[in-house]
Amino acid sequence: MEELNEIISNHKIWLESGLCDGSWAFLSKEDLRGVDLRGASLRWAGFSGSDLRGADLSEVDLRGANFRGANLRGANLRVANLRAANLFGANIREADLSGADLSEANLSKADLSEANLSEAILIKARLVGTILPTTWLSCAMSRKFRREKRIRP
Repeated sequence: MEELNEIISNHKIWLESGLCDGSWAFLSKEDLRGVDLRGASLRWAGFSGSDLRGADLSEVDLRGANFRGANLRGANLRVANLRAANLFGANIREADLSGADLSEANLSKADLSEANLSEAILIKARLVGTILPTTWLSCAMSRKFRREKRIRP
């Protein structure tokens, strides 16, 4: 855990110094099950192939982060900023993505079965071959219907 805190601290320095000092957070193929990273700034961090099952990534800045093939099953990503993140082929089953910003994220071939996407922002997200929760389409359609008919929930 101490090593992880050092990696996060160095990554923060790297970001704040304009990528001159500190170092990039390379956490690919790591066992990070159940880790608590709430509120961290991990823009552009590398998590490809990592095991993040049950991790708390709520309110984390993950813009442009790479989660290709990562296991995020049951992870807490509430209000996380995942704008332009790469989640290609990631296992995101049963994860809580409520209020998360997934704008321009690559979710192609990701498995979002039973994930909570309420209030998530998916503007320009890539969803080619993505497995979406069955409730997602009905919620999206009902919101559109309410807007068109000006009906309040």
